[in-house]
Amino acid sequence: MLTTITLLASKVVRSQPGRLVVLGVVCLFAGAVAFAATQHLAFGTALYWAITTATTVGYGDVTPKNSAGRVVASLVMLTTIPLFASAFATFAGVVASARLRRLLGMERREARGGEIVVIGSHPAVPPAVAELAAAGRDVVVVTTADRSSFPDDVDVVTGDPTSEAAVRRARPERAAQVLVAGQDDASVLVSAVLVHQLAPGVPAIAIATSPHVCAALRDLGLDAVSGDELLAHTVAKSMEAPHAGELLLRILDSEGFRLKELEVGEEGAGRPLSAARVRERGVVLGAVHAGRVVMGVVDDPLLEAADRLLVLDPEG
Repeated sequence: MLTTITLLASKVVRSQPGRLVVLGVVCLFAGAVAFAATQHLAFGTALYWAITTATTVGYGDVTPKNSAGRVVASLVMLTTIPLFASAFATFAGVVASARLRRLLGMERREARGGEIVVIGSHPAVPPAVAELAAAGRDVVVVTTADRSSFPDDVDVVTGDPTSEAAVRRARPERAAQVLVAGQDDASVLVSAVLVHQLAPGVPAIAIATSPHVCAALRDLGLDAVSGDELLAHTVAKSMEAPHAGELLLRILDSEGFRLKELEVGEEGAGRPLSAARVRERGVVLGAVHAGRVVMGVVDDPLLEAADRLLVLDPEG
């Protein structure tokens, strides 16, 4: 308890508003002591007078009766009132400045590592970031979009996603994953190249429009998804089965469960995908095998240790 009080006191004293408040309190108590002595009052009454004087309330029920009391009152007014006013003004200025810097994207928390870094100004970025934040993930965004488009707990780097300086500020080398989603394929390519240079060992995925751009991104070692192809296949499957679109949305919805990629490992190596479906507690949708996603509907491939399972896992 004593240690906590000591630490709190040291933090208060180190801040400018805190020092002003402490000095004001000292002057207030000193004035109360002097007023009690010169006016022959109880300390409690003198402290009450000092507080009403320092706060400029001045009820007038306790007043100095002699010259010494008037001198004490003058000193209290000349010291405590400016000190407390300066303290509150400084505190309000700090709060307003911090809020303004946050709105303008000038204030950033130091990356702790393990965040998801989202780079780009695609219209789908704000809702995707909001969903990631709601799922409890730490997210850093490099974008030209307005700061108010994102939840308060999301760290926003306001800048051009194709600028090396802006991408570097997001510390992608410390991220768990990087998502690149630009307004056009050209910006996606530039941002993806920057990510590949700054964080070559971090898993990254890019969303592009053209399948040719996706192929070029895969040659860089990034996972790439064609947004147009994904939309076209979703619409086509929804036409074949009216509830297919809703099923896909339920799979992608993070509420109640999470879509994960799990390494097969040595324990599952050499076993078919169907065996993994029995072993895992969640729903195994498929696997990343030999560099491509397989669902195991037509065939039942033997998994390797480096393969990854796509598992729909209940949260909690």
